[in-house]
Amino acid sequence: MRHSLTAIWIILFFICCGNSCKTGVDSGIKPAYDFSEPTERIDLPKILNEISGLVLIDTNRFACIQDEKGVVFIYDLKSEKIVDEFRFAEDGDFEGIAKVGADLYVLRSDGELFHVMNFLSDSFRVEQFTTGVPADNNEGLCYDSAETRLLIGCKSKIGAGKEYKDIRAVYEFDLVTHRLNPQPAFEFYIPDLVSWADSAKVKLPVKEKKSGDEAALKFRTSAIAIHPITGNLHLLSASDHMYFEFRRDGTPVYMELMNDRKFNKPEGLCFYRNGNMLITNEAQDKKPTLYLFQYMKSR
Repeated sequence: MRHSLTAIWIILFFICCGNSCKTGVDSGIKPAYDFSEPTERIDLPKILNEISGLVLIDTNRFACIQDEKGVVFIYDLKSEKIVDEFRFAEDGDFEGIAKVGADLYVLRSDGELFHVMNFLSDSFRVEQFTTGVPADNNEGLCYDSAETRLLIGCKSKIGAGKEYKDIRAVYEFDLVTHRLNPQPAFEFYIPDLVSWADSAKVKLPVKEKKSGDEAALKFRTSAIAIHPITGNLHLLSASDHMYFEFRRDGTPVYMELMNDRKFNKPEGLCFYRNGNMLITNEAQDKKPTLYLFQYMKSR
C-alpha cells in the first residue's frame, strides 16, 4: 500500500494534538532514546572510516560495510576489533546491509542487491538482483520480518520532474518473488514533515535568508531500521543530522535534530531485540564511531 502524508492528516493532527504537543513529540510521546547520553561509545578501526551500514549477527558481533569496498567486515563488540572479513563483490558504492536468517543482503547505491547466502560459512554463495528502484542514489536497507520484505530507502528523488522535488520514498523488495513493488511502501512529502515539526515545536536545520531563517529539511535517507518492539520505521538523514520515527502508516511519531559534532555523518542504524540502538558515523576527519543507546521503555 502506498502511504503519504496528506493535508487531511495534518488537519486531524491539529485537532487531536491541540496544546498537548511538547518539543519533538506527537501528543506527548517522549523520545525513546537520549542521544545526548550514549550508554557506550566505541572508536572503530581506521579501515571502517567510511562505514555505511551495519547489522547485528548476535549480541556480541555485527556485520558492516563501507563505501567503495565490496567487503563485509565482522566486528566483535567485546574485543573491540574486526574478527573476520570477506569479499562478496567488486568494489563499488555500498550503502546498506540487512540480515535475513543465515543470509546477508547488501545494497549498492544504484539499487543493485547482493544476496550473500550462508555468509558465516566458508562456502558462502552470492547472487545479484537488479531491483529497478527508481532513485539514482539509495542509502538505506533493512529487513521487515512482519512483511517478509526488504525496505530500500531512497536518498535522492524518485523522478526527474519538478513534481518529485519534495517527495522521498522507501520501496519494498519482496523476498519471495525477488521483485520490487513499483509503489512505495512509504512516501514522504517534505513540506508535510516541516509542518508537523513546526506543530510539535521540533527544531529543524535552517538556511539564512534576507527575510529570516527558513527550515531547510533535505530528508536524504542515510539509514533505516524497523524497531523490534514497536514495528515503527526509524530513519536517519545524515545531511540534516536528523533522526525520524514513523508509524507503519507513514505518519510521524518523533523527530530530533542531532548534535552535528557527535553525529557528524550517521549512516548506520540497527537494533537489539530489546530495543537498544546502535548508530555508526563515518569518520570524515575524525575516527569512525559507534554509539549504543538504551531503549527507554517507560515511553
